[in-house]
Amino acid sequence: MSGDARVSSQDTPRGRQRRQENPGSGDNPGGGDGPNLKVDIKVPLASGELEMCLESDALTVAVFGPSGGGKSTLLRTLAGVEKRTTGMVRVGGEVWLDTGKGVFVDPWERGVGWVPQDYLLFPHLSVRENLRFGGGTPPEVEEMARLLFVDHLLERRPRRLSGGEQQRVALGRALLSNPRLLLLDEPFSALDRPLRNRVGSQLSSFVRARGIPLVLVSHDEADAAALAREHWLLSQGRLGRVEDPD
Repeated sequence: MSGDARVSSQDTPRGRQRRQENPGSGDNPGGGDGPNLKVDIKVPLASGELEMCLESDALTVAVFGPSGGGKSTLLRTLAGVEKRTTGMVRVGGEVWLDTGKGVFVDPWERGVGWVPQDYLLFPHLSVRENLRFGGGTPPEVEEMARLLFVDHLLERRPRRLSGGEQQRVALGRALLSNPRLLLLDEPFSALDRPLRNRVGSQLSSFVRARGIPLVLVSHDEADAAALAREHWLLSQGRLGRVEDPD
């Protein structure tokens, strides 16, 4: 199993217990001082060095920009699987990475719910079993399936699902893991616009009601606008804040 699969399935009993004992809420889910999310990193790439600095108090953050610009690398860094990254990452007052001080929190200790572009569903498990792997109870699995409009697919296996259906199952599995931070990589790319709007509305209500911090990356500005309070543009290896119009 790849490293990505282990992180996207999200959970260990220790990690789940920690999140239940220290739930996030409001605009500072980690309960610490300073911004909810602080990133100051450099990543060497074949096309040049990627340099990203981001500080945000927003519960939901979107990073958009052209394909191949490094957006997925940011999520891999937050998930703890991008080994080339140097610098500092702090989430909710907890330092996950500080290469100058030799600090690195293992991926499975971060409590991240990550939905990568390739979904990483377990092919031998049904939709129900894939969702259950996130950690929810049977009633929670049923409710999540209804929330994401896949309740009629619970007994199917991934090979019998469309790309959009697989995306929604992967998203549901991540949400059921009770994540401290939700990372979404082009989560609606396989959905048509009406279904994007329906799923996006459900997702937005779910994370806001539970105070789950979300970082979304997309090349689709409409998705970014619908899901996030704060928007950043990644272009030519640099991040810049996009100010909301008055």
